[in-house]
Amino acid sequence: MRLISKLVVVSAVLGIFQFGVAHAATVVALGASNTAGKGVSPSQAYPAQLEAMIRARGLDVTVINAGINGDTTGGMMARLDSTVPRGTKVVILQPGGNDMRRGTPNYTAAIQARLKAMGVKVVMLPNVMFRGKPHQPDGMHLTPEGYHMLAQQLVGPVASALRN
Repeated sequence: MRLISKLVVVSAVLGIFQFGVAHAATVVALGASNTAGKGVSPSQAYPAQLEAMIRARGLDVTVINAGINGDTTGGMMARLDSTVPRGTKVVILQPGGNDMRRGTPNYTAAIQARLKAMGVKVVMLPNVMFRGKPHQPDGMHLTPEGYHMLAQQLVGPVASALRN
């Protein structure tokens, strides 16, 4: 009897931990090389830096880096369902310039519409946000400091989207 009583107590405690603890909100950074953090370590890319900054504001958040070097909006659209987990609160969308460089159609509006239908808020990351920040020698990708500056610009809009 004592063993059964102990098992019931342990099960109840485990149930409290499993169901009583809030889970972190999910943010997905969807984009191309400047989202992936080409040329820097994963911890220096803007999604990792952004997660730390949002957490410093007291929000429990996980930022998933879903950036792929060279990706187009067509590629992003094709992988949207597998990249954006159910329950995602916010997607930071960085369409990049790869569509124009490759002469492929731009699916930004279709991605935004699909995310809205999924109940996901979208924070846009247009190319103009990369201007005026330190770049790597290739002139296209940011340095760790540049990604830090970008994360600082995004922390307010993303935190606001998470709270609303």
